[in-house]
Amino acid sequence: MLLRDSATAVATRRLDGSLGLHLTEQFVHAHGYRPGPSEIRSWERSLPALIDALLDAGLGQTEMLIEYGLPLTSKRADVVLAGVHPRTREPSYVVVELKQWSEAHPDEDDGPVLCRVDHHYPRPVLNPIEQVRGYCDYLVSFNGALAQHPHRIAGVAYLHNATEFGVAGLDEVELSERGRMFTADRRGEFLTYLKSKLAPESGAETADQLLAAKVQPSKQLMSVAAQEVREREQFVLLDEQRVAYEQVLKAVQRAHESDHKEVVVIPGGPGTGKSVIALSLLGELYRRGIPALHATGSQSFTKTMRKVAGARKREVQNLFKYFNSFMTAKPNHLDVLICDEAHRVRETSANRYTPAAHRTGKRQIDELIDAARVPVFLLDQHQVVRPGEMGTVEEIEAAAAAKGLKCRKVKLDSQFRCGGSDAYVRWVVRLLGLEEGGPVAWEPDGRMQLEVVDSPEELEAFLQERRSKGYGARMSAGYCWKWSDAKPDEPLPTDVQIGAWARPWNLKGERSVMGAPPSALWATDPAGFGQVGCVYTAQGFEYDWGGVILGQDLLWRGDGWVVDRTASKDPALTKSNGKTAASDAEVEQLILNTYKVLLTRGMMGTVIYSTDPATRAKLRELVHTQGHPGLAPSVRASPNLGSG
Repeated sequence: MLLRDSATAVATRRLDGSLGLHLTEQFVHAHGYRPGPSEIRSWERSLPALIDALLDAGLGQTEMLIEYGLPLTSKRADVVLAGVHPRTREPSYVVVELKQWSEAHPDEDDGPVLCRVDHHYPRPVLNPIEQVRGYCDYLVSFNGALAQHPHRIAGVAYLHNATEFGVAGLDEVELSERGRMFTADRRGEFLTYLKSKLAPESGAETADQLLAAKVQPSKQLMSVAAQEVREREQFVLLDEQRVAYEQVLKAVQRAHESDHKEVVVIPGGPGTGKSVIALSLLGELYRRGIPALHATGSQSFTKTMRKVAGARKREVQNLFKYFNSFMTAKPNHLDVLICDEAHRVRETSANRYTPAAHRTGKRQIDELIDAARVPVFLLDQHQVVRPGEMGTVEEIEAAAAAKGLKCRKVKLDSQFRCGGSDAYVRWVVRLLGLEEGGPVAWEPDGRMQLEVVDSPEELEAFLQERRSKGYGARMSAGYCWKWSDAKPDEPLPTDVQIGAWARPWNLKGERSVMGAPPSALWATDPAGFGQVGCVYTAQGFEYDWGGVILGQDLLWRGDGWVVDRTASKDPALTKSNGKTAASDAEVEQLILNTYKVLLTRGMMGTVIYSTDPATRAKLRELVHTQGHPGLAPSVRASPNLGSG
């Protein structure tokens, strides 16, 4: 929030010329950079229109919360008005979305939820009625002052430069208490509307209540989420999975009964069911009405979790956060924070975009522990694949000990990926030297099929044949080729070139291009097969068959592996970004971990190809071809959601 004051006081700042300067200074302090021209124009042109309307309506004592930040997100509402309802005498809040638009019309393809504005906006934008309604719904879901009193909030879009004709059609969306619109033509009606929501008296106390309210998921939202998770994913927890599940619930019970706080760490290899436990816990906690959130450090993984658990109820998606969402969270504002894929925890949540006010120097692990009475970490420390990731059992235990907190550890061993083959996972970690003993010959165990091929063409053809029988499959590779940006309406750049064979990487961005899915959905969208995935899009997911290309960064020489960091094109390994570059030993570990992740995504089988002849020869020595027996299509209730 950049400014909080009464409408009269804000009007005084506007008259003496200090309003824009004050907002700019506060913006720089909060965000660490100057606001853009469009932001400044909005303050100069839109805020005065709202201030004048409040004063003309006799609401000078109404409290204005300008650029109000929505909890646990970077989104900001233009203004939240706080006051007393003239009829009920209860606190009353009006979220106002201000637009300078003079013309806007529903999009021809996606209208009226999306709309087209003048030449300043080349792409469709969200209808402002839907925009403000979303802000209201979010606040009801996460602000304790509104969770029990959802009727106290209303939302309105004020298009102060527009005529009714100029924005005809925008009001074809559903209109409600949380979403309606007024234009310059209907300014008189806007004033009447404001007076129906706010009494001509001080709103300072109600603003205090909103700002002091506890930030946590509302009971209504948790009830919806519990139903969604239960209906969408019927999980059965076995053995140590059930033990971990019960340990967390017991820790929550102790926290409630004795004002207690403790940390739970659940380490396990790929496919041991970590994410299944996370979702099962989330559903049960919500069923019990216990405030909890799910968080990861992976954009792809979080977006897919949102898609899986919140496809039918969009509000459920807001329960899935990122690790850096808790920089400004109040201590213990949640009962439970489930940190899935916790090996992705970084040294700090701050990056170059982090507002100066949020750069506390606090470690991300401490932010996550502080955020909840029972922080839960599910991790596989052999999946640390980037410099700066530090999610290990030892780091978490040390952070808990430094705070005087008990840390419980429940280790997962049983394998639910890779055909349930513990033997295959052990073979992979020994192959890569992640456990002592060195590589051993693969002995087929009837659960997991392993093949080594002599060309990328053979690898792709093998996977295509699996797909023709109803299986899912993906190709992935070490980050040894440049990764170009795809351009709209142009063929994807075929960066991964091996001889005459060339394929594109998965997309970088959040938009589909030429039928290829956005980055976050590469592992789960059937159209993802045509692109080669990297570790950042594959991590956390699973598919029936995985084809893995070993690049020139990992070579077998003599009696061991040689890691060549110069062959890597991964910016995370080749640039220091102003910090001390990762050492050769660190890079070696990260590259080995990368291939461990890629080699353990397949649920039924893995096909390996190395670009290096000597490495292929070593793999051939370890893996005797099993042939390609026909297999019946598999039936799976929840394709591609990683079990850990």
